[in-house]
Amino acid sequence: MTTPETSGTGPTERPGATGPTENSMRRALKRARDGVALDVNEAAVLLQARGEALDDLTASAARVRDAGLEAAGRPGVITYSKSVFIPLTRLCRDKCHYCTFVTVPGKLRRAGHGMFMSPDEVLDIARKGAALGCKEALITLGDKPEDRWPEAREWLDAHGYDDTIAYVRAISIRILEETGLLPHLNPGVMSWTDFQRLKPVAPSMGMMLETTATRLWSEPGGPHYGSPDKEPAVRLRVLEDAGRSSVPFTSGILIGIGETYEERAESLFALRRVARAYHSIQELIIQNFRAKPDTAMRGMPDAELDELVATVAVARLLLGPSACLQAPPNLVDSEYERLIAAGIDDWGGVSPLTIDHVNPERPWPQIEELAAKSAAVGFELRERLCVYPEFVQRGEPWLDPRLLPHVRALADPETGLAREDAVVEGHPWQEPEEVFVASGRTDLHSTIDTDGRTSDRRDDFDEVYGDWGALREAAAPGMVPERIDTDVRSALATAADDPTRLTDEEALALFHADGPALDALCQVADDVRKSAVGDDVTYIVTRNINFTNVCYTGCRFCAFAQRRTDADAYTLSLDQVADRAQQAWEVGAVEVCMQGGIHPDLPGTAYFDIARAVKEKVPGMHVHAFSPMEVVNGATRTGMSIREWLTAAKEAGLDTIPGTAAEILDDEVRWVLTKGKLPTATWIEVVTTAHELGIRSSSTMMYGHVDQPRHWLGHFRTLARIQQQTGGFTEFVTLPFIHTNAPVYLAGIARPGPTMRDNRAVIAMARLLLHTHIPNIQTSWVKLGTEGAAEMLRSGANDLGGTLMEETISRMAGSSYGSYKSVKDLVAVAEAAGRPARPRTTLYGEVSEERQQAAAVSDGHLPELLPVLE
Repeated sequence: MTTPETSGTGPTERPGATGPTENSMRRALKRARDGVALDVNEAAVLLQARGEALDDLTASAARVRDAGLEAAGRPGVITYSKSVFIPLTRLCRDKCHYCTFVTVPGKLRRAGHGMFMSPDEVLDIARKGAALGCKEALITLGDKPEDRWPEAREWLDAHGYDDTIAYVRAISIRILEETGLLPHLNPGVMSWTDFQRLKPVAPSMGMMLETTATRLWSEPGGPHYGSPDKEPAVRLRVLEDAGRSSVPFTSGILIGIGETYEERAESLFALRRVARAYHSIQELIIQNFRAKPDTAMRGMPDAELDELVATVAVARLLLGPSACLQAPPNLVDSEYERLIAAGIDDWGGVSPLTIDHVNPERPWPQIEELAAKSAAVGFELRERLCVYPEFVQRGEPWLDPRLLPHVRALADPETGLAREDAVVEGHPWQEPEEVFVASGRTDLHSTIDTDGRTSDRRDDFDEVYGDWGALREAAAPGMVPERIDTDVRSALATAADDPTRLTDEEALALFHADGPALDALCQVADDVRKSAVGDDVTYIVTRNINFTNVCYTGCRFCAFAQRRTDADAYTLSLDQVADRAQQAWEVGAVEVCMQGGIHPDLPGTAYFDIARAVKEKVPGMHVHAFSPMEVVNGATRTGMSIREWLTAAKEAGLDTIPGTAAEILDDEVRWVLTKGKLPTATWIEVVTTAHELGIRSSSTMMYGHVDQPRHWLGHFRTLARIQQQTGGFTEFVTLPFIHTNAPVYLAGIARPGPTMRDNRAVIAMARLLLHTHIPNIQTSWVKLGTEGAAEMLRSGANDLGGTLMEETISRMAGSSYGSYKSVKDLVAVAEAAGRPARPRTTLYGEVSEERQQAAAVSDGHLPELLPVLE
C-alpha cells in the first residue's frame, strides 16, 4: 500500500538519476543548432541539458520560436488571454494523487456549495470579468462526476440535464448571450459525440495529455493510479477526436510526476504526431509539478526550474516554429525571462479577478508585471482570445457559424488577436435564418452528366484533410497483402453445407479466392441466394435527392463535399426538395432517398423541415433519409439525445434511414478515410436506436481503398450481430470505392478502387456471412455499370437498388455510369443474369397497382428536360 510520504512515482527513478555522456550531449546540441530532426533518444538527452549546454539549447529553441513569430506576422510578440476561471464542479470520478482541485460532496455541503456552480454563480463571475475587460471564460471541472457521485447525478436530474456535458453546453450558451465572454472548455475526457455537442458553443477546448507513461496510471503508487480518465491511450484518443472534429485544442504535459526523460520525450513526440496529423493543437502547455499539502504526493519535490526550461526548449524544437508554446507564469518565481529565452510565445490565461483554482497557492502575476518582464527581454505583451489567431482567421470549419459573430466581435480582423477597444457584451446565440434558400449549382443533378464537375479537387485540398504524410504512414499497414494458409476447398465445402458455420479463418480464405475457386465461391453464394430469397431480382422506383453538397467534415474519400464558395456547391430550398419529390411521385416513385452534406449553417431542425415538407407535398411518399452522420449532426445541433432526435424526426415524417456513413466499421480504417466522421461505436448506436424506435435502415460497406479482407470480415460480423439484436436492417448494399476524384486517391494513399475479383468476392461473402440475418443483398449499378451489376446478380445479389432519377455523389467522384436507370433498364440487367425482375417498396413489400401503372407510363424516370425549379 502506498503511503502519503512515498506516493507518486513508485520504484521508478526520478529524471536526472543518470546523465547522458558528454559526446551524446554535444552531438544532440549540434543537431539542434543545425535544425536537424531529433529522435526520441536525442530529445531525452537534451532534456538533461544544464549549465552552458542548457544555454546552447535554449538559444536554438529561441531562434526557432522567433522564425515562427516572424512568419506569423507578429515578431517580438508574446501573448496572453485575459480570463476568468470558473470551476463549474469540483467533483470528479478520478483520484489523481497530486490534485487539490477535486473534493467530495460532504465538503462542498459543509462549505455551503452545491454539487455544481449554479447558473447565477457562473454568470456573476463572467459579468464581473467582462466589466474588467476579460474575454475568456475558462470553464474547468472534474471528469464525469455523475459516474462516481450520486449527489452529482441528483443535481443534474433536478436541474434537467442528462449529463455534465449537457450542463456545460447550456451554461456556455448563457455566457455567450449574457456576458459576451468566449467559453474555453476543460471538461476532461470527451467522446467524439461530446465534441459535436460542444463545438457550436465554444471556440476552443482543452485537456492536458500530461504523460504517455502508462505505468504511472496502471501501477499502484503511480500518480494516476485509480483514475480511469488518465489512461494515456484514452487521452490521446481525445486529442485525435478533437482534431477529427476540427476543434482548436489546447494540450500539454505535466513534468516531474515520476516520468523518465525518455517517457517525457515520448509524450512530446505523441503530441507532435497529433499536431501534424490534424493541425488542431492550438497551444502546448509545459506545466511543472508543484507539490501541494494534503495530497498523496505532498512529499514529492517540485520540478526544478532547469527541468522546466529544458523541457520548454525541447518542446519548441520538436513542435517547430508554428507551434504556440506556453508555460504558466504563476508556477515560477518571477523567472519569466528564462522561459521566454527557452522558446515560449504565450503566457496562457491570466485573470485579474479569479484565482487559479487548480493551483490556488500560486497567485496570478499582475498583467502589468508580465508586460514589464516581457518588455525587459524585448517582447511586447499582446492580448489574444481563447482561440488562437490562426484559427480566428481561418474561420470555418474550425469555428462554428453560430460562434463566428461572438468571436469577430472581440477579434482584430487583421491580426486575429484581441481587439483593444472591444466592448465585451452578450450577443444572441442562434440558429441561422433562411438556411433553405436555393444557392449555387442547383442543376448539378442533371448537368453532372453533361457538363461534369468544375475541377477534380477543392482549392483547400492540401489543408482541409489533415497531413497527407501522416496518413500515408497510418494507411501503410493496411496495404500489406495478407497471407492466407487456410484451405479454400475446405472453406467452400463448409459454405456449401452451412454458411453460418464459416470460421473467421475460412471466411478470410474465401475473401482471397481467385480463378476457379472464385467461380466456385460465387456459385455457392448464388445457390444460397436462390434458397433464401428465390430468383426474383428486386428494384425500387425512387428518387435520390441530395439537398446540399456544402460540407466541412473533411472526409478524405468524398468528392461530393464542397465549401459554400466552391463553383460546384449548391443548396436546395425546401420548395425545391418537395417539388422534386412531387415530380418523382408523378412518374411512379414509392420512395425518396434524401441525404446531404453536413452544412455548417443547417440547424438541427432542418432535417425535420425536409421530412415534413415532403410529407406535406406527397403524403404517400416513403421518406428514406438522413445517414447516421446526419442524425448525430441534428441531435448535437438541437441539444437532443439521439433517441429524442430520431423520435422527433419520425414524428416529422421520417420512415427509414439509409445505413450509409458506415464505410468500414473499423476505426483503424475509418480515421484514414474520414477524418471527422462518426466513429464505429456511434454509428452502431444510431442504427440500433433507430431500430428500437421502429425506424428500419439499410446497411452498407464501402470497400476497395485502404482496407483489407480482414476489415470486410469484421464489418460483416458486426452487421450480423446488430441484426441478431434488432432485426432492423432491410438490406445490405455493397458500395465499391470510386477513386477518380477522391482526395485520398489523388493524394496517392488509396488504391484505385476494387478489382472485379474484389467485387465478386465481396458480394458472394456478403451473401454467405449475412445468411439468415439479412436476406437482401444489393449491388450498385451506379458504381459498377449494368454489366458489372449483372455479374453481381450471378454472384449472390438479389437486388438492383433504385432508378434514382438523379445521382450526384458517385458522379462527382468520377463514376461514368450515369445518374438514372429506367424500369426497362433495370429489367434488362436482371434478364442479362437470367432472372425475372419485380418492383418493391423500401421494406421489400409489394408495390400497389396504382404505383406500378404510373411507373409503367413513365418507365420510371423523369422527362429529359426537367426544369430546375427556383
